[in-house]
Amino acid sequence: MSIQEVSPGLVIQGISPPLRLRDFKLIAFDMDSTLINIECVDEIADAVGRKAEVAAITEAAMRGEITDFKDSLRRRVALLKGVSLTSMEAVYRERLQLNPGAAELVAACKAVGMKVLLVSGGFTFFTDRVRDRLAIDFTRSNVLEVHDGVLTGRMLDQPWGDICDGAEKRKTLLETCAQLGISPQQAIAMGDGANDLPMMGACSDAGGLSVAYHAKPKVREQAMVAINSGGLDRLLDILR
Repeated sequence: MSIQEVSPGLVIQGISPPLRLRDFKLIAFDMDSTLINIECVDEIADAVGRKAEVAAITEAAMRGEITDFKDSLRRRVALLKGVSLTSMEAVYRERLQLNPGAAELVAACKAVGMKVLLVSGGFTFFTDRVRDRLAIDFTRSNVLEVHDGVLTGRMLDQPWGDICDGAEKRKTLLETCAQLGISPQQAIAMGDGANDLPMMGACSDAGGLSVAYHAKPKVREQAMVAINSGGLDRLLDILR
């Protein structure tokens, strides 16, 4: 498959731009390090002096070196025991920022009638706030258990299952397509880590679009579009 750098830091393979944005009906985003600038679990861990330990697990999981995402997340969440909701709020207020071009890309997608899905291995504490900030249509993520205003180090099961991992991201994308009455061919999936590959593959295998954003090498190699520099809205350079 031919690989082409259409402009510095913007690489495509297997497609011929420009494509039409209005031909797509859904865009699905990972959250941490894709739609936003941080890995929330790492920053929460900083509140209890465990950021380095947690970040090392996160990095290995995103590179695909830890294949059991659920186990890796449970290990990281266990290290968050004792973090207060006040500290969580401080992470959101002081550290979390939308990545460059995020608001612009979401607005452009909504302007042509697309729906927006945020599907994350992170936590509802943050996805709910990002959802409200960007008027996102659908979300799926994990719930941290809280007792007396502090994290217990566990997550709560939800009606759809226990943990939003790569398989759950793919399932959520396909379920959302079915709910909207569209094919995955009409969907775009954007992510940066190994656990985003299943939902990205669901799009690309069906003739939709998979996009890697400042991603791990394994993800860049498999994506149809790789944004390696600049903001999320660089996707609009090939979608008119």
